Amino acid sequence: MSSTPTSDTSTTPSFETGRPEHWLAFGFGAGLSPVAPGTMGTLVAIPIYLLLSNLSTAFYVIAVAALIAVGVWACGKVVEDSADQDPPAIVWDEVVGFLVAMTAVPMGLPWIIMGFLLFRLFDIYKPWPVDWAQERFSGGLGIIADDLAAGALTWIVLQLMVMMVSASLGHGAAPIAH
Repeated sequence: MSSTPTSDTSTTPSFETGRPEHWLAFGFGAGLSPVAPGTMGTLVAIPIYLLLSNLSTAFYVIAVAALIAVGVWACGKVVEDSADQDPPAIVWDEVVGFLVAMTAVPMGLPWIIMGFLLFRLFDIYKPWPVDWAQERFSGGLGIIADDLAAGALTWIVLQLMVMMVSASLGHGAAPIAH
């Protein structure tokens, strides 16, 4: 009588330092955290956001789109080596999801904290359409799709907050582009 493994450790891909797709998919090692790897991956996104935030909105969107495309490839390559189709150690999805959330958000620590908290909330609880995206796709795109949806929901909430703050300060609606 054979038994099937019950632990995630047997299906989690190992981190191979010589493979660039592993560095990316594992969020430069953040996904290896034994506690809250998704949160650690989102933390990795903050310095990347800070680097990209000085770009115009158009260039920011192009850079994030490129990071998403490379991430779909990298996550897809890593998941090929795993029996799990969405291992918790793969956290590049959190990185790009947070970058989507922060598109055209004003610079400042309060906005980064709010974006972080909202994104983690939507990513963990997976309201519609996040749950729909998670179930709809597979492979590298499947890993990233739900986080892009969580990032889009976060973006909507943040943009509404930006408009409310701007209106309360008497500046009217704030422009989305910066």
